[in-house]
Amino acid sequence: MLTATAATATAGGAVTGPAAAAPRPGTGRPPATAQRPGRELRALLREIDPRRIEATIHKLVSFGTRHTLSSQDDPVRGIGAARDWLLSELRSYAAASGGRMTVEPQSYVQEPAPRIPTATRITNVVATLRGSVTPDRVYVVAGHYDSRVTDVMDATSDAPGADDDASGVAVVLELARVLARRRPASTIVFAAVAGEEQGLYGSAHLAQRLKAAGTDVQGMFTNDIVGSSTADDGTRDPYTIRLFAEGVPSSETPEQAAVRRSVGGENDSATRQLARFVRDVADNDATGMRVRVIHRRDRYRRGGDHIPFLERGYPAARFTEPAEDFAHQHQDVRVDETGKQYGDLPQFCDPDFTARVARVNAATLWTLAQAPGTPRGARILTSTLTNATELVWTRGPEPGLAGYEVVWRETTSPEWTHVVPVGDVTAHEMDLSKDNVFFGVRAVGTSGLRSPVAFPDPA
Repeated sequence: MLTATAATATAGGAVTGPAAAAPRPGTGRPPATAQRPGRELRALLREIDPRRIEATIHKLVSFGTRHTLSSQDDPVRGIGAARDWLLSELRSYAAASGGRMTVEPQSYVQEPAPRIPTATRITNVVATLRGSVTPDRVYVVAGHYDSRVTDVMDATSDAPGADDDASGVAVVLELARVLARRRPASTIVFAAVAGEEQGLYGSAHLAQRLKAAGTDVQGMFTNDIVGSSTADDGTRDPYTIRLFAEGVPSSETPEQAAVRRSVGGENDSATRQLARFVRDVADNDATGMRVRVIHRRDRYRRGGDHIPFLERGYPAARFTEPAEDFAHQHQDVRVDETGKQYGDLPQFCDPDFTARVARVNAATLWTLAQAPGTPRGARILTSTLTNATELVWTRGPEPGLAGYEVVWRETTSPEWTHVVPVGDVTAHEMDLSKDNVFFGVRAVGTSGLRSPVAFPDPA
């Protein structure tokens, strides 16, 4: 059995050496591909402040309602007031970036459509932190700042939207604040999007703009309902965050579907590889969190701002708290005859939990931005029948690229279990049958950071 030298896999899948990490909270051992948080990352994570997150949630709630159809010109109430505050806040962070971060409102007029009865201006507030080495490689993190009550068309009642989704916007703002003072190698986009509750309009506009510009988005995350660790039955799980990651790509063509069916890639989409990467770098003692990957695009009867990105072929996933309390989402603010409080109010949020969610995001985005990009052109050569496996890929353009690793696992395993360093090459032959196991390729930087895995197509 082939084993790694830089990160040697045991029979049980644990590793030693530079790629090793502390066991994931609640588990016995990390995956073979885990990456230990370094000193720089740990220092970054310590700057994330739960008090600032709490203050952001309360500020957004103070606008009364942030419904997409609410006032856009009232200075203190409605979505327009929230929009203007978000612009001001992000611009204050950009001032500390030395010109690397730019902030802009991205607006368009949505013509009448489902849940949009009249032409309505929808505005995303977007901060872009340009990468210093590979700026054309982009990662996006988002939360939606609009809110709603029981009647999705009620644009006047108080709709505090503390958990859904001031909490996610608070994560985005805190990440922007902390990262604005740093120099990521690749570009990171921080987006507070609107129109989510009416039908994902803002995120669809953002995704389409990026697609039309030919932007190389190698990962997108939405934080939606990340404010509370308490379920509807009162139980708490303050150290777990769910990550929803689809298998069969939403953008899959009939030709791609045929290839997937022939080789068995249902669990190896780019989004699933991105989810594995999140666990590799953010499920550890530095974040204090367990990342529970859910093999679904989203929850039953629900959707989020990652979906428009998936539909356009970008890897994208959704962070959501471990168990929701539906009395505190999409509800009119009221107390029923039993004394039960309904409504998405800030007193039901846990800022320490949300800060840990922000650390999961920060560990993921920073490592993605600093590591080499996901390998391109990964293929398994199938022109001749053989019990060996020949892999090829295209060398990346990064100046800090050190080489590559081949990873593999049994077809029944959800995690990569073996890592084989192969050097700065673009081809490698394994004395293992491609018919029996799954293979992948990931890049290694001179810093020791690894990219997400690329799953090879047959060639």
